[in-house]
Amino acid sequence: MKRSGTADLPLHGGRVPQWLAERMTRLGTAISEAVIADYGAPDLLSRLSDPFWFQALGSVMGMDWHSSGITTSVMGALKRGLNPRAHELGIYICGGRGRHSRKTPDELREIAGRTGADGDALVRASRLAARVDNNAIADGFQLYLHNFILTKTGEWAIVQQGMNDATSMARRYHWHSATVRDFVCEPHTGIVGENVGTIMNLVDGRARPAQTALLEVAAANPEKTLAEARKLVMPAHHDVRAENIDLKRLGAVLATAYERQLSDFASLLLLEKLGPRTLQSLALVAEVVHGTPTRFSDPARFSFAHGGKDRHPFPVPLKTYDETLGVLRSALDKAKAGDREKLDGFKRLDDFVRAVQMQRQPEADFDAVIQHEHAISKSLDGRSVFDDKPARRTPAKKQLELFKP
Repeated sequence: MKRSGTADLPLHGGRVPQWLAERMTRLGTAISEAVIADYGAPDLLSRLSDPFWFQALGSVMGMDWHSSGITTSVMGALKRGLNPRAHELGIYICGGRGRHSRKTPDELREIAGRTGADGDALVRASRLAARVDNNAIADGFQLYLHNFILTKTGEWAIVQQGMNDATSMARRYHWHSATVRDFVCEPHTGIVGENVGTIMNLVDGRARPAQTALLEVAAANPEKTLAEARKLVMPAHHDVRAENIDLKRLGAVLATAYERQLSDFASLLLLEKLGPRTLQSLALVAEVVHGTPTRFSDPARFSFAHGGKDRHPFPVPLKTYDETLGVLRSALDKAKAGDREKLDGFKRLDDFVRAVQMQRQPEADFDAVIQHEHAISKSLDGRSVFDDKPARRTPAKKQLELFKP
């Protein structure tokens, strides 16, 4: 068992305002629920253990696309949203930042008492992973956040983050109990770690090899341990730039949303009459739910769903955010009642956007996209941490050409 990845992120101060934190909880919960509904709780762990997918998730939720705060805010939102429904969804989140991280052992033992898992083995895994990243790896980062995510079947993932005051950087570490790390049986090119066949977890009766492997990691050469992890290094600049995103992938999303013929068909796939801006967000949300590992090499692209709290790449469009939540929640509620047609529409939408990318290969005009988003921001109740109150609605300005033919 090896660490599944790391992410280096600039330290960034500030806070998550309540109006965004509440929406992040609802959207993060809905996306997680959609992944569980289609692929199962273990697959959600696989995704959370991938640093690129995790960064894309935070970006689509409206957090700063590159900063250290994405870790705390995403895990906090997921814990608030998923734990009250843990028995239903089969997934539990323990720990957190600072003093909350120190509660992890008690939380794990309490969950083990309810699920029949081996609480001592879970606590041991939690402590070992923390010691490896905090002590065995002499990289200058001291842990201040530790989250342990557990399924009711005993599989787990760990997300923890350390701070380096000297470099003003944070490093996020990802762990996964499974030796096979993939998304829905797709090829493993986007995930570091050899496919050795059997999924193991530390609470299974055959778990001793996994426990031994974790001890071997703790004793291994730190450079080797880091080299084997999938690594994400985010830039120091706060603004989103063209070089941070795949313009053809973004172009396919924009073509689907804004070309009349394509957008009408895409709306039909979701059984909804949708405006182009909401369709743009839903296409990116659908990709987070259904995308394979290689789709997340440019996590900044997902900030074009709901912007960012610090106006990068643009203010959070509250009207669009709430419409996106409404469509996704409605699909999940219908699926619970046995009608999966609407939820399955998200998979059809993701497939359609990929087909547009392959067949037409449109390329986003980055400057025009940013200009357009700022032009329509007021009409969509655009808001950031710098605003004392929501922006007043005004008529949207004339649509710009957002992608090149």
